[in-house]
Amino acid sequence: MASATIETSFGNIILELSPNIAPETVRNFTNLAKSNFYDGTLFHRVIPGFMIQGGDPNTKKPDKSKWGMGGPGYTIKAEFNSKSHLRGIVSMARATDPNSAGSQFFIVTTDSTFLDKQYTVFAEVTKGMDVADKIVNLPRDKNDRPNQEAKILRVTISE
Repeated sequence: MASATIETSFGNIILELSPNIAPETVRNFTNLAKSNFYDGTLFHRVIPGFMIQGGDPNTKKPDKSKWGMGGPGYTIKAEFNSKSHLRGIVSMARATDPNSAGSQFFIVTTDSTFLDKQYTVFAEVTKGMDVADKIVNLPRDKNDRPNQEAKILRVTISE
């Protein structure tokens, strides 16, 4: 089983990827990780009791008004599946269009089944939920952006 290690400024989060339920999404995430796309990006949205979101290249720049709007320059098709958004699930973030995901993803820190079959689940945290918990509880501004940087140093894939 392929896994991904997200090295953050707060510690490592290890994911088990799920190509069996979201093959194209896993392929996309893996390719972005291997091309160092995520290195130096931030978890730019934290909502206690819900999730942390990252993967936006715009977070490498200080203009916070553009955070949450960036991507790889393309979108991928949704791969909705029956995996429920329970604590530790990793899913693709997107705009209103279900097929608008690109690089942004979120880690659910509290069961959020209301998201089921609306977002593409593609991985699950196997180690490091304590790191996600530290990040989700960071003090934040009115736009849910953490006051302290929660940086993704690198994402590595192990096959």
